[in-house]
Amino acid sequence: MLLKTDTLKKMLLAIDIGNTNIVFGVNNKGEWLNHWRIQTDPLKMADEYRVIFSSLLSDGDIYIADIDQIVISSVVPSLVHPFTEMLAKLLPGASIISVGPDIYHKLPVKVLNPYQIGSDLVSNAVAAFNKFGKLTTIIDFGTALTFTTIGKNAEIRGVAIAPGLQTAVSALAGKTAQLPQIHLTPPPSVLGENTVHAIQSGVIFGFSGLVDSIIERTQSELGEKLTVVATGGLSSIIAPLTKNIKIIEPMLTLDGLYLINTNVLK
Repeated sequence: MLLKTDTLKKMLLAIDIGNTNIVFGVNNKGEWLNHWRIQTDPLKMADEYRVIFSSLLSDGDIYIADIDQIVISSVVPSLVHPFTEMLAKLLPGASIISVGPDIYHKLPVKVLNPYQIGSDLVSNAVAAFNKFGKLTTIIDFGTALTFTTIGKNAEIRGVAIAPGLQTAVSALAGKTAQLPQIHLTPPPSVLGENTVHAIQSGVIFGFSGLVDSIIERTQSELGEKLTVVATGGLSSIIAPLTKNIKIIEPMLTLDGLYLINTNVLK
């Protein structure tokens, strides 16, 4: 059953354009009514994305006419114009906020290097700070594996970046003649008895060690205990294998976009 328009006012469409996936959701008064994940394709035209968005929103029982606010984050520059064009046609009356350095001064966390940090990481930091406060590290398991740390003065102290798990597997398969693409799931043993289990062991257990090492080094350098929050598609696979990840927030980036929109409109 479709939701009645008179109950949904000032609905927000939040869009996070990543290198591998585009994640977007519709929020009404702090509640996510629905969200979707589609593959990023820089070659798609604005009209193609408009058809996809229109279809998914309709299938998700969302009235397009009820959306009057849009907040968008993108780390793919070539898609900014197609999406701006697409949204202007799909939601002609909606206001649009684009996450970037010009709005960072309105956010609850300080961005010390505004032109050197991805807008997705800023969104993660805003959401994590709102939920967990200072001295928090956000680990985002995406195309890249990123560690964003919020310091004791409510500022983004710094970021560590490593290749993402799927990126590492793709590079391994692409650069070797006999190693295949694999499904990323923990193998039965660290001692792989076949090629698939061997790659899974190296990547899954290797990255879990990388995660703990970065967190422990960060805590040592700051001299503080950190709250560690994980997000991203593969966070649920790696988190149970680490010593330091206790919290998983799958919607963290979209939550951050919602909060950014709220702060900018204050």
